[in-house]
Amino acid sequence: MTNTTLELTATEERLANALFEAYKTKKPLKMDEWEDMVSDEEASYRVQRRLMELKDEDLGGYKVSLTSKQTQDMFDSNEPLYGAQVKSHFVQSPVSLSLNSELMDPLAEVELVFKAKEPLLPTDSLEDLANKTTVSSGVEVPDSRFSDWFPSLSKYMVMSDAAVGGYVVYGEEFDTNSFSLENLENVTTTLTHDGKEVATGTSSEVLSNPLNALQWLVKKLDEQDLRLEAGQRVSSGTFLLPPHLTKGKWRATFNQGFSDVNLDVK
Repeated sequence: MTNTTLELTATEERLANALFEAYKTKKPLKMDEWEDMVSDEEASYRVQRRLMELKDEDLGGYKVSLTSKQTQDMFDSNEPLYGAQVKSHFVQSPVSLSLNSELMDPLAEVELVFKAKEPLLPTDSLEDLANKTTVSSGVEVPDSRFSDWFPSLSKYMVMSDAAVGGYVVYGEEFDTNSFSLENLENVTTTLTHDGKEVATGTSSEVLSNPLNALQWLVKKLDEQDLRLEAGQRVSSGTFLLPPHLTKGKWRATFNQGFSDVNLDVK
């Protein structure tokens, strides 16, 4: 990852260090003490990149957020945003996570997760992206370093906090081009907690097709002289408005042949 330390202002460096400390200790920051530290996209992504440097872990990929009109309106945005994610936080279903030791204030989002088989380019069409990736079902667990963050945290703080990245739990992986574009627009899901239905959703909520979210990310990274490399994964955006993740057994089921994703929260 590009070294950005010299580009940061003292305020941005202070925010990045505070976020890293909260990430390590699981002691949340108070929003009102930090809210005005950054006020534009460029500064927010600088803080995010510095935060990733401080984590000193391999980059596993990215998550894309604000991929529906509803969530963009909630965070006063007219386009998605992204967060870099460490490799160790992409985990295959079934998994067990601890609310006490691994999470802070998590939600549950149901998504498709793509993995690049070769570098992805800003000139790639949706068909190119399908040919160059695998796809799996997924449950993304957004988690913030700020207390009581959802849905009132500003988008610039969301960006700074690596798009409130927590964990991405992914299911069985298939070649993306084994699905038609129409299939990928019509993936439906049901999310249950201890056997009770919590929410339902559809992939068309994600910029009409999750491949559009992947394409947006590849182009956005290119604007910042970054590239999505082979082996990196992308959690592409939620099918539904996320509930809070609580203790118990969570399961997301899908149509179109995608596997279930199971998450046991203790």
